[in-house]
Amino acid sequence: MTTNKMLKFISLGQEMPEKRASELRREDFEEIYGRYAKDHAADQAGRCSQCGVPFCQVHCPLHNNIPDWLMLTAEGRLQEAYEISSATNTFPEICGRICPQDRLCEGNCVIEQSGHGSVTIGAVEKYITDTAWDNDWVEVIKPLAERDESVGIIGAGPAGLAAAAKLRAKGYQVHIYDRYDRAGGLLVYGIPNFKLDKEIVERRNQWLADSGVQFHLGVGIGEQLSFAELEAKHDAVLIATGVYKTRDLKAPGVGSKNVIQALDYLTASNRKGLGDKVEAFESGDLDAKDKNIVVIGGGDTAMDCVRTAIRQGAKSVKCLYRRDKENMPGSRRETANAEEEGVEFVWLSAPEAFVADKQDKVTGVKAISMRLGAPDATGRRSPRAIEGSEVTHDADLVVMALGFEPEDLPTLWGEKDLPVTNWGTIKVDHRTAMTARPGIFAAGDIVRGASLVVWAIRDGRDAADAMHDYIQAKAGDIAAQAAAE
Repeated sequence: MTTNKMLKFISLGQEMPEKRASELRREDFEEIYGRYAKDHAADQAGRCSQCGVPFCQVHCPLHNNIPDWLMLTAEGRLQEAYEISSATNTFPEICGRICPQDRLCEGNCVIEQSGHGSVTIGAVEKYITDTAWDNDWVEVIKPLAERDESVGIIGAGPAGLAAAAKLRAKGYQVHIYDRYDRAGGLLVYGIPNFKLDKEIVERRNQWLADSGVQFHLGVGIGEQLSFAELEAKHDAVLIATGVYKTRDLKAPGVGSKNVIQALDYLTASNRKGLGDKVEAFESGDLDAKDKNIVVIGGGDTAMDCVRTAIRQGAKSVKCLYRRDKENMPGSRRETANAEEEGVEFVWLSAPEAFVADKQDKVTGVKAISMRLGAPDATGRRSPRAIEGSEVTHDADLVVMALGFEPEDLPTLWGEKDLPVTNWGTIKVDHRTAMTARPGIFAAGDIVRGASLVVWAIRDGRDAADAMHDYIQAKAGDIAAQAAAE
């Protein structure tokens, strides 16, 4: 029976869920993909070849058991598929929406390499968990026994939330502290609704709260609560702040008005969508409507910015990237969506200066054409400027999407001995996720550097296991010492 349900890639082509027409999705911030009908989900899952070495699973940071839940979906056993999917992934419906599957599981699918088009793993993953929510299969966490020990987690982003879920399942009293007014981190304030509807994140936050995780929002460490006070409250602490400091560009005129950072722009748009009053948006400073927009960068954040500008009614949207399309770091799928929606990509182009008027308001970006030279230490071909190729692009608003770096946490928190690397990330023993300070752990981007949500989930889950081991070992030492006395 199983054989008949699988290996359909020979006779059945790849088919994504229905995607809204570009002229329609330009008008709003709704998610652009629909949901599979039940039969379509089963058919697409049935295209899996069930290969002996599942490269999709190998290249998934969470090592999700993809072949098994694809087979269960093909057989119509969706509740079992959800149980397998959620066993390794705390937020499968989120990863199904925002993971760059074309660079991870789907990009390494065996039938993709054979020319048949990959299994639509992300869309099936999303379908499974959305169906689970619809049918009340997603149950709150119920520990077998409550523990007296408590853990404090700094940061309500994907790493912190994933760690919280695992620690709560082990019975710990879990407290999450975040300086923002909503839990979710970049899932809420950085990623636009057309990729991830905020109700999806809020549903998971409520699931954690209903499971007994306690949220302390609007609490900044070093502000409302000192790190020392937090450390004294808990048996172990996890630092999962992410990285929010934006990289800057050194060029003449970079300080001109209306040259802004990507996170400021996206946060304003997302807050507006959530119903908040955003003065910088209302004044027009962070609103792209009727403006010539230039976004600098080639990653997923840049794609979020250009597609947001389109939806805000920009007059024109250009994306400048110093390498070519084949060497851009962002998702090819997101780039294709942006092109469909009317974004103009200027490949092999790097900004040299920002032109401003007498009021110091930006009017253009002076850029120079590039060519790709020999590969650098990372294996990527290094861009080289072509002399005499300068051109100026009209710009009423310039968005810098050059990536993120860690904030100076030791200074912000008044903890000068908090160990950090030369890059400013928290320094940990990667076998245990613990810093040189006993009981202080760190996970996610604040350790790894700016990376993917799926890696943050993986790191948070691993850190939770390490924290459990530490607390149990410490309890054992205390018991042994008491017995000796």
